[in-house]
Amino acid sequence: MQTRNIAKGILTQAQADSFSGRDPFDGLNSRVFSAFPRLKQGIAGLAWTQFHKRSFLNFRPLAGVPKKRNPKGVALFILGLLEDYQRTQEMPYLSQAVELGQWLLTQQSDARQWQNACWGYHFDWKARAFFVPEGKPNMITTIYVARALYALGQVTGEDKYKAPALDSGNFIVKQLFVEHEGRQFFAYIPGETAFVHNASLWGAAWVAFVGKITNNSEYQQLALTVARQSVKEQAADGSWVYGARHHHQFIDGFHTGYNLEALHLLRLALNCDEFDAAIERGLAYYKCELFEQDGTAKYYSNNRYPLDMHSVTQAVITLLRVSGSKADIALAEKIIKRSIDNLYLPEKSRFAYQKNKHFTNKINYIRWTQAWVYYSFAYFNHHRVQQEK
Repeated sequence: MQTRNIAKGILTQAQADSFSGRDPFDGLNSRVFSAFPRLKQGIAGLAWTQFHKRSFLNFRPLAGVPKKRNPKGVALFILGLLEDYQRTQEMPYLSQAVELGQWLLTQQSDARQWQNACWGYHFDWKARAFFVPEGKPNMITTIYVARALYALGQVTGEDKYKAPALDSGNFIVKQLFVEHEGRQFFAYIPGETAFVHNASLWGAAWVAFVGKITNNSEYQQLALTVARQSVKEQAADGSWVYGARHHHQFIDGFHTGYNLEALHLLRLALNCDEFDAAIERGLAYYKCELFEQDGTAKYYSNNRYPLDMHSVTQAVITLLRVSGSKADIALAEKIIKRSIDNLYLPEKSRFAYQKNKHFTNKINYIRWTQAWVYYSFAYFNHHRVQQEK
């Protein structure tokens, strides 16, 4: 009942805000840059983005950063709404999911430029290695939007949701497949050559799914090729570093969970057992090294901080979806309970962003935190009901 009540409270708040909110990386939406937009692309843009992301005080109202909807955040809410609808058969959940699905259909990245269905963030984003303008499609946003739309199409029987979801597989193959430095993989954004395991594996999983649904053997084979690249680079202990670049040599919880979930969905799509051993090794490492005995979800393999609900929510989905054993269901319950103790703000009916050793960042981030909590808790609640049948 606690997870149901918490999920309901988060959904109610999101509805009150029309599913708009803040994001850790939305600083460049500030009106400060309206007169000097080129500053976004240099060191000033990077420093400004990181200042807002790292500050435990929310300066966005002062800086003129508006609350907005994020396509990935909306997709996560749709996935949660569909879980709640399937659990309860209450129509308001489905009606809300349909309304949000209609909005996502209007948010596709420029079709004249990208040709196929794809989605990006609602803000300009400056990272260390590149600048991504608002609306430029990326792998992870496209994947989650496509998954949400396809799931909505399955429940409603409407092809208008399924068609763009499947078409996104064409975007991934045409715009994101990269052969670079002896590797074959899917990139995070078009034109980028950084090899990041979770983005590449999610691309492989979705291309495999699309290939299976559309009976496209070339897509299925390409998905296998890309997945094998990451499996080949899995460490002997079952871990994956984030990516290939020198500043990507860290191991964290939620990206490890992404990798495992993506490989699992790929093996289901293609009905293959080739990756079973890699998943088993990865899951064993994940449970042993990224959670403490009391259920605290660690951020990094060598550092528990910052405590972050992203680590918790992906753990719930990974443990239930990839494993589903009684022991791992119990572990997921322990992780949820510990996260409520550590990060839940009962007076606000939502979760904090992050808890560090000496302070807690309580800023309300809808895409990074609340949408993930709603989806994972709704998934957990539905899973529990199914187990009780």
